[in-house]
Amino acid sequence: MAPRLGADEPRPIDDPRHVAGGLVIPDEGYCDQPYVVITKDGNWLCVLTTGAGVEGRRGQHVVSTISKDQGRTWSKPLDIEPADGPEASWATPLLTPSGRVYVFYDYNGDDVRMLKGKPVRADMLGWYCYRFTDDHGTSWSKRHRLNMRLTDCDRGNDWKGDVQIFWGISKPIVVGDKALLAFTKLGKHLLENGEGWFFRFDNILTESDPERLRIEMLPEGERGLRNDRFGSVQEEHNVVSLKNGDLYCIYRTTTGHPCQSYSRDGGRSWTEPEHATYSPGGNKIKHSRACPKMWRTSNGKYLLWYHNHGGKTFEDRNPAWVCGGVERDGMLHWSQPEVLLYEDDPKIRMSYPDLIEQDGRYWVTETQKTVARVHSIDPAIFAGVWRELDEAKQSTAASSASIAKDPLVSLAADQLASAGETPLPRLPSLTYGKGFSIDMRLRFGEPAADQILLDSMDTAGRGLRVSTQSEGRLQIEFGDGQSRGSWTSDSGLAKPGAERHVVITVDGGPKLITFVVDGVVCDGGEERQFGWGRFNKQLADANGSQALKIASPGGGKCLALKIYGRPLRNYEAIANYRAQSAR
Repeated sequence: MAPRLGADEPRPIDDPRHVAGGLVIPDEGYCDQPYVVITKDGNWLCVLTTGAGVEGRRGQHVVSTISKDQGRTWSKPLDIEPADGPEASWATPLLTPSGRVYVFYDYNGDDVRMLKGKPVRADMLGWYCYRFTDDHGTSWSKRHRLNMRLTDCDRGNDWKGDVQIFWGISKPIVVGDKALLAFTKLGKHLLENGEGWFFRFDNILTESDPERLRIEMLPEGERGLRNDRFGSVQEEHNVVSLKNGDLYCIYRTTTGHPCQSYSRDGGRSWTEPEHATYSPGGNKIKHSRACPKMWRTSNGKYLLWYHNHGGKTFEDRNPAWVCGGVERDGMLHWSQPEVLLYEDDPKIRMSYPDLIEQDGRYWVTETQKTVARVHSIDPAIFAGVWRELDEAKQSTAASSASIAKDPLVSLAADQLASAGETPLPRLPSLTYGKGFSIDMRLRFGEPAADQILLDSMDTAGRGLRVSTQSEGRLQIEFGDGQSRGSWTSDSGLAKPGAERHVVITVDGGPKLITFVVDGVVCDGGEERQFGWGRFNKQLADANGSQALKIASPGGGKCLALKIYGRPLRNYEAIANYRAQSAR
């Protein structure tokens, strides 16, 4: 049971990152891929996969619904394909300049039910189909079928190519005067031997007659986008365009990392997929077997939704994290991650998001498979992750101007030299949206485990403590006398003679503990699945002694200390690091 909230305590809805503050999109029970386009009349048209049963059951079909008030209310869902027909799934919409909206989806048109004499899940089998609307989603055209070229992946599948296995999670993108739809083929039922493919529509943005559409399936040849070194699971390919029309694709694996690839010729050929990195040659992005979703925004920058840990299963899709992206010399560079959305229950899984931009605002949709929501996003999050990338090239003065303001405690080196302790004001509660951050600049001496650096813990276990641990880690512990939380940094931090900038954040919203070391968010490296930890939701605060004891690290020095009465965003921690290291 969560801590009891008093009359003045914040509720989940007070933290805009909490999914409880989202607006529900109507469905029939099961719901997936709630994707939105803004139609010519200014309304939102959402297409989604739904059904009365669970995922993959007969009766699964695609519907549309319209909101005229930015997600606050929705029209009754309209069948694009009926529930009593063959399975129809994984709808993705495309808005054209004329106002026509296409929707592409899987359709079990041959009514495949059996594999080797046994009933089979059929929502990824059959035809790639589409319909369109010319009246903003009030009605839909008849069904049309795409010509999905037979390739080696199909010929080697369970039906030897007589049935194709595929699905798509990527909204079609516009590249110049063309459109591109990314999707995944499977070489074995249900989710094995995946590879990426792309339909390129040469004239869909201007041609109204479906019979005259010019469509090509890429890449050329018999093999889709995959790298055999990364195993069977390579799926949920999605793509963005770069400034010159080049393409960047990212997709999920079970290696603990997504893969990335570039095309410099419109999708005809691709670079060999490799693990995605934050920058060319930089640290690898960690992500589980979940949808890593990208968008190019109207300002020409990028966003990446992912889960920021090295899991290899479908689990641990909460919280959702976001990175900002910019293009430099034809390559994408990603910021450090920020928590975008979370739910109280760690077992809740949210995924298959979409981004909406309108009137200078941003919204994100997501689904937990039984409820889909749309969330208004605090613009400071996106501005912060983009600014982080911009400030990496800006002057020292610009970085200094972005230092987080109003710490509860602020001690410079000369003050720390003579201070054995300092008064510690009361820290906020650890309820929704509250918490604290500790910002330290440290010079380490000889490493020693269990050396206490900061300590306000009393004999009842109330307060906080920061100490060194084995393998060069730092640890934070904190408690309220009944519950206790702790987490350690990644290893190798406390090396003799090393000078480090460390920000430890205890965030009472998602109940997370994060370490940012020298401007990099700890992600666990090769040693741990998670670089961030959770603490007990019943833990009320970290208030103990009103005096904070300060010790030097193993003969080294604490060169600067700030304690904030709120959880810093990671981009703020990084700005603090850049400003201090530039002095």
